[in-house]
Amino acid sequence: MNHRLFRTSPILLLLFTFALIYSCKQKENTEKVAPVDTTKSELKTALTFYASFDNSVDADFALGDKRMYTVPNRQARDSAQIGLHKPDIRREDGKGKYGSGLVFTERSPGYIYYPSENNIVYSTENWSAAISFWLRLDPATDLKPGYCDPIQITDVGYNDAGIWVDFTKENPRDFRLGVIGDRDVWNPNPEGPDNENPIFNNRLTAVKNPPFRRDQWTHVLVNFSNLNTEIGEASLYLNGKLMGTREPIDTPFTWEISKSNIYLGLGYIGLMDELSIFNRHLTDDEISTIYTLENGILSVLE
Repeated sequence: MNHRLFRTSPILLLLFTFALIYSCKQKENTEKVAPVDTTKSELKTALTFYASFDNSVDADFALGDKRMYTVPNRQARDSAQIGLHKPDIRREDGKGKYGSGLVFTERSPGYIYYPSENNIVYSTENWSAAISFWLRLDPATDLKPGYCDPIQITDVGYNDAGIWVDFTKENPRDFRLGVIGDRDVWNPNPEGPDNENPIFNNRLTAVKNPPFRRDQWTHVLVNFSNLNTEIGEASLYLNGKLMGTREPIDTPFTWEISKSNIYLGLGYIGLMDELSIFNRHLTDDEISTIYTLENGILSVLE
């Protein structure tokens, strides 16, 4: 019997055990799968409306009516024409953030819009959504005097259950988010114009010296949650960064949804691209993803 081998075999056994454990650990590490980023698929699931303006003014994707309409005024709904029929607005190749975009050249009467119904999922209880788009302009030199709303969503007006962003009426212009509930609740005894009323202005989220420039695109995202509850809130993001939040928003938002529209370019002069709407409040990571997408929302739809 080889006594030396017998004496050293426990050491060999220990070394073998360590080697086996190390080998198993290495195999386990190599078999680990990197976590899958589901952000795009989750954004796709939440998407309710998307207009790239690349091939048409009609939306690329819509849960409701995808067509653009032109109307001479808000009261003349029966006179609405399908399509873009304002000579001061055009869809132009190469003028978008990605591909084609809308070009607004003058401040003139009339409105263009998409119907809200199903394109923005409205609820009388605990309503949340997000609205995303890109703008390119120099507010100080491009805009004419007066308030300018690049987007306004309402069934009545900016001051009565309206969601919008605007530039103030004169230089230096602030950029503001308005999420204004039912007028007969927030202003039951009106005196003077609402847009000069301190009660109204206290309901706005304003950004001074906003980062808009003629030589670059600026991403705008409106994020809101829990409207039509006591704990509603709304936030404004520019280029993926949170610029301000208003909370709580406890005023009710009452729409006659068949009369609500997504109006574009009220008094606006500049470029616009990539309008998208989601059926819920977005996370900061999702907002950052939208801002940095290489090919815009089309990347989400692929």
